[in-house]
This record gives sequence, C-alpha cells and structure tokens, in this order.
Amino acid sequence: MITANHEPFVVDKNLGEKLQLGPDDLPRTNADGEPVIELTQEQKYLFDTRGWLLMPGVLDPDLAEEMRCHAEKVRDEPESLPEHERNYISGPLEKLTDHPVVVGFLNEFLAHSHLSSSECYGFRMEGTGLRSPSAEPGKEGRFSPHNGSGFFRFAVDSHHYQCVPGKAFSGLTRVVWELAPVKHMQGGTLLATGSHKAAYTAPESIQDRHSEVWNTYACPAGSALFFTEALAHSTCPWTNTENARAGIFNLYNSVGSRWGNWQPPQELVDLMPPMRQTLFRDVHCANNVPGFRYGGQNQGDRPKAEE
Repeated sequence: MITANHEPFVVDKNLGEKLQLGPDDLPRTNADGEPVIELTQEQKYLFDTRGWLLMPGVLDPDLAEEMRCHAEKVRDEPESLPEHERNYISGPLEKLTDHPVVVGFLNEFLAHSHLSSSECYGFRMEGTGLRSPSAEPGKEGRFSPHNGSGFFRFAVDSHHYQCVPGKAFSGLTRVVWELAPVKHMQGGTLLATGSHKAAYTAPESIQDRHSEVWNTYACPAGSALFFTEALAHSTCPWTNTENARAGIFNLYNSVGSRWGNWQPPQELVDLMPPMRQTLFRDVHCANNVPGFRYGGQNQGDRPKAEE
C-alpha cells in the first residue's frame, strides 16, 4: 500500500500503527562528522531490482592507494603492527566502516529507527576481510556460486530480503571496497542479477561462469560494490596480469541478528569515536540504543533521550 504522498506503509510494532520517522531517528553524519550521502531514487531502484549496486571511484585515488598498502601490510607483515591493528578495520581502513556512502546505503536498506538515533547506527558490522592473495593469473578467486532466493529464507538465516512498495530490507549486506582496478570478466565478483527475489530453482547454467545468468563489472580503484547476501554470487577468477586484487569485504547485519562469530579487538574499538563504536555493540534489540533510555512501561515505547 502506498500513501498519498508516496511513502511506504511500513507497520510499526505499536499495535500495527504506521512507522513514523523523525528527523533524529537516523544519523545524518558519520562518526567523523561527515554528512551522510543518501541514495538517489535511481540507486534505490537499481539495488532493489538487481540486488547489487556499484559506485565507481568513491575514494580519492591517493587514499585508495594508502588503504591498499595498509591492507597488504596487515596481510604480509602483521608483526610490524600492534596486535590490535592486525585486522582490516585498522589504520586508514577504519574510515571505510562508516564511510558516508555506506551509512547512506545502510540507513535505507538495513537500519531500523527503533535501533538508531542521530548518534547511533541502526545496524552493526558483522565481519571484514581482504581478497588479495596473488597477482599470478588463476591464483585468486575460485568460482563457487552460492545463495539466492532470499524471499523464501527464514529471517534468522540473515540471508533474506524483504520488501513492500516503497521500502526494502536487506538482512545481510556486503560492501566490497575495490582498492585496485578491476577489469571486466578478469576478476571481481560475479552477480546473478535479480536472484535475491528468485522464485525458481537456479538453472544448471549457473555453474558456468560465462553463462548469461551472471553479470559483473569493471571499476577504478576506490570503488564500492554493495550487494545483498540473499543474491546468488561468486568470486570471479582473477586473470588480470596488470595488478593484483585488493578488495576489502565488509559485512553488515541488523542489530538484532548475528551470522558469524567475528569480533574486532576491544582495544581497537575503544580507540574509535563513540558513534563508530556502536557498529560493534551487543546483538539484541531492547534497550540497545546508547544514550537513550526507555521511558514507558513496555519495551515497545520509543526511547527518550537521557536528561
């Protein structure tokens, strides 16, 4: 159902009333005070229909290069770093966790207003990793199709996708930061467009990476790829001989759900700005908005700011 002003009718948990968003229900700046970059209507439409969205050249090339060098240092020379920095959200990579385009995207497709505020993210970070083992052809990226059909999965699986006219929810969402150039069909990620909503079993041709089932991309260093984990996808074998892949794979989930057991070092989290720390808070819904308390008699009441 669409209301007269074209807003989606999303049911709230207060006896089925419509969910009403206030101006402070979602963050408008990230932990560094940078304005959140909201999605355009075209970007929302493309992600909902395709299950993936590429944003080319988001990062300045010099910053992308600095991040690539740090990621490879973590991989190749971990002993040169303090123990709490031997991971892929340390150093300059920390800013990718809540980059303005990431917050804007997740505010739309993953955040919930009851678990968010102007100073607290309505989603959590689920994991991170680096894809960059070798520049030698064929040594990076084993073709292995998986997932798809997110409409028909149980919500606790996290790999699900829900939508009503005007609003969609991607339960487990991947953000890939390509810190080195990607050439078309010479590496990167393969994506079975639309398969997050697929009602039919995938055809046998999905096992052929050259099948028309698959789409992929080319992009410069510093690009961001978003896709729902409900989408059928696979790594594409890296055959680009000009440069190795350097992909930071960040994963996000709802505040009330967990897929894996990854947890960043607490010492690293403690050094982050308070707002960024909310990406790594405990996994539960009730009373899980730092800086707020519940003022009503039941946990369904909207939190009120501490006095």
